[in-house]
Amino acid sequence: MMIRNSSKVWSAGLLFVMSVPVWAGLPSSLGQKLADFTLEDYRGKKVSLHDERPKATVLLILGTECPLVGAYAVRINKLVADWDKAGVRVIGINANQQDSLAEIAQHAAKLGFRFPILKDAGNLIADKLGAERTPEVFVLDESGTVVYRGRIDDQFGIGYQRPAPTREDLVRAVDDVLAGKAVEVASTPVMGCRIGRVHRPDPAGKITYAKEVSRILQKRCVECHHEGDVAPFSLTNYDEVIGWAEMIKEVVADRRMPPWLAGPEHHDFVNNPSLDEDEKKTLFAWIDSGCPKGDEKDLPEPIALAKGWCMSKPDDVFYMSDKPYTVPAEGTVRYQYYVVDPGFKEDHWIKEAEVRAGTPSVVHHVIVFIQNGGADRAVAPQMAYAPGMPPRKLPPGRAIKLPAGSKLIFQVHYTPNGVEREDRSYVGFKYADPSEVTHEVVGAQAGVMLFAIPPNDGNFKMVAEERMRRDTWLIGMNPHMHVRGKDFRYEVIYPDGKREVLLDVPRYDFNWQLWYNYATPKLLPKGTRMICTAHFDNSDQNPSNPDPNKTVRWGEQTWDEMMFGFFSVERPLAKESAAADAQTKNGN
Repeated sequence: MMIRNSSKVWSAGLLFVMSVPVWAGLPSSLGQKLADFTLEDYRGKKVSLHDERPKATVLLILGTECPLVGAYAVRINKLVADWDKAGVRVIGINANQQDSLAEIAQHAAKLGFRFPILKDAGNLIADKLGAERTPEVFVLDESGTVVYRGRIDDQFGIGYQRPAPTREDLVRAVDDVLAGKAVEVASTPVMGCRIGRVHRPDPAGKITYAKEVSRILQKRCVECHHEGDVAPFSLTNYDEVIGWAEMIKEVVADRRMPPWLAGPEHHDFVNNPSLDEDEKKTLFAWIDSGCPKGDEKDLPEPIALAKGWCMSKPDDVFYMSDKPYTVPAEGTVRYQYYVVDPGFKEDHWIKEAEVRAGTPSVVHHVIVFIQNGGADRAVAPQMAYAPGMPPRKLPPGRAIKLPAGSKLIFQVHYTPNGVEREDRSYVGFKYADPSEVTHEVVGAQAGVMLFAIPPNDGNFKMVAEERMRRDTWLIGMNPHMHVRGKDFRYEVIYPDGKREVLLDVPRYDFNWQLWYNYATPKLLPKGTRMICTAHFDNSDQNPSNPDPNKTVRWGEQTWDEMMFGFFSVERPLAKESAAADAQTKNGN
């Protein structure tokens, strides 16, 4: 479940498990001799576990739509090639009820998997193994005994990525087996997507997909979770939804989905996508009762889903470059910058703007800056594609000025996902009639650029301040840090000394670059002080931390840091101010 324009599916930290599914408590297979089984692969070929008796067998539990499976694809293929020479057998097992044989075949071809992938219909083998997530691995010795279960390594998690693994758990386990030794670490925690097990609907269940749940998903989720959009799986039909039911419950219960990082006390933002308590209770009760489908006659009418643009048809479209950028299958890509000259000889006023990723699966964010004609630096960003960020649609009379002679600067952050891709991102503008523009919308910021976060400091504090030099109407806020960011707070101190918290983000997540927008602009009188306070975790307790032993300074790369409290304000144009002054003098 997610909102418009997101390139990640879940935020960091999948260890929290709210739900207790009917198969919970299955005995672990660790230390047990696995009985022989026979399953068919996606080509219809029957494969038995005991067809061969190699020194080691690796069972990979996979899913076609889990982002972590894609992230590990290059690693898996390299390991399979290395192990083939050493006589290690690799078997993939797909137990997701929502993954068809055709989808498994397409997924294998896309990721270059050359080992057999078996369809575990009814998740019988997954149950015997006690498998819970994808990707999850099981290593068997020559006797067929499970001697290791857990993760591949610790490089990738849901919402974070280390530059390299600190421990290659699967490789070590296989090496121990081949050496005839006991596996040193036999079990490790697994992060990933829950297996889409078969559900057994309760005949007495009163809440159904057709009548209640489909409507909740339409309202909160399917804008991005539909075929061809940025989410990795669809939530538009019953068969897909039930395969993700337990995963949905987990991420909703932990407030990771829909993505919204503001503290629960904040209810005054117009773009809050969170489920209300009644919606949560309905959704959880349906899942707990085995996901009854109900009568298809009760289904709502399908909603019109976005194709192409989510804004009005743009007046202009500008691409980041003439040629696409090739994103490698793995590794870290430095931010890419592109300068585009629109060639404008007169001012333009933007009332709608939508930045789109050419290839959303590998684009973390795109920020488009306006560099005013003759200026050395770009102004604060107001247009972006980023996880959780919708297109910019301004109210009547409001617009962003694009001065004559200005240039557009595209900043693009790529995240390789296991397959080489090409990207050519772009932005579309819808212009306002200049005569109808009453307020200019501008970007502002409070930030710190000179800092040094000490090594192994788990709670480093930064404070930035910006004073309002005139009466200012605040319309939105966007906190920005990198992967060591921990929490962020916006406060104001009014001229009369009153202090107010505008926004508190207690669990910052770099993967969700969210704006928090007011329905009605908030007046910050002249002299009001905007104070932004942030904390950073540069310790080894932060799984996203590239290097806790490094002193961290300002920089544009993810492994550097930033501290900016971006905010957006509107200001009446001079002609409106003049008209207001004239009315005042006339006694109106």
